[in-house]
Amino acid sequence: MAKVKIVTDSLADIPLALMKGLEITVVPCTLHFGNKTYRDKMDLTTADFYRLLATHPTLPTTSHPSVGIFEEVYTQLARETSQIFSIHIASVLSGTWNAANIAAKSVSNGHLTVEVFDSQQLSMAQGWLVVLAARAAMEGRTLAAIKAMVSEAQARARIIAMLDTLEYAQRSGRLGKAAGMVGSLLNIKPLLSLSHGEVVPLGGARTQNSALERLVEIALDLGLTQELAIVHCYAEVLARRLKGLLMAHVPEDQITIAETGPVSGAHVGPGAVCITGLVKK
Repeated sequence: MAKVKIVTDSLADIPLALMKGLEITVVPCTLHFGNKTYRDKMDLTTADFYRLLATHPTLPTTSHPSVGIFEEVYTQLARETSQIFSIHIASVLSGTWNAANIAAKSVSNGHLTVEVFDSQQLSMAQGWLVVLAARAAMEGRTLAAIKAMVSEAQARARIIAMLDTLEYAQRSGRLGKAAGMVGSLLNIKPLLSLSHGEVVPLGGARTQNSALERLVEIALDLGLTQELAIVHCYAEVLARRLKGLLMAHVPEDQITIAETGPVSGAHVGPGAVCITGLVKK
């Protein structure tokens, strides 16, 4: 059993197979359709979400876990440990980190230390930091050592993505510097990255295939070849096509495929696919 317990949120998109044996606690974000609330990746499948998205009279909204939920999670884990490391989606994109931080200050005392870490990333660019932390915790490393290791890895974490459309990201207000792309990318697949939690435009491609090829080119130029994951949003066929392109440069067993849940889907829409990982030291 790990001495340091690792906590994250559902937006990390870590596949269940990758979490096996790592004792990672995942706190779900929530999705709201009218007066109904669903826990991300728990109460609603991705397929059911997109059926609702197509038929529901109102658009969905999302919310981060409350301070109270984080307090409950930390208090429960305190029965097993005195040290918790909580890694979350970029604080500029979500209130998750802030809620976790408030909860940590509330429950921390002489017997319990809770460190909350801003990944400045999302999806598996965040998820890999969580996995690395959990592996280190299982090896018995100290909280200070885990935090130092994750901080180093954070500087090398990258995510580069192709969206099928900017419609959903524009509507959610998450575009940042990429907002200026909206009018110029009609009928073009937008390419984006994340830098210090802010969405940055990488241009676009006229076809889906050329966009996937460009993602691979960018990944290789960055040296993005460690802890690789392809993450898709209701687009498994595209993800497998992208994996095939990457396999010309990286062994197949070094590439993980993951899927986003409904909360992320509400912000990026179906058909999005990305490459995440760590650049070489």
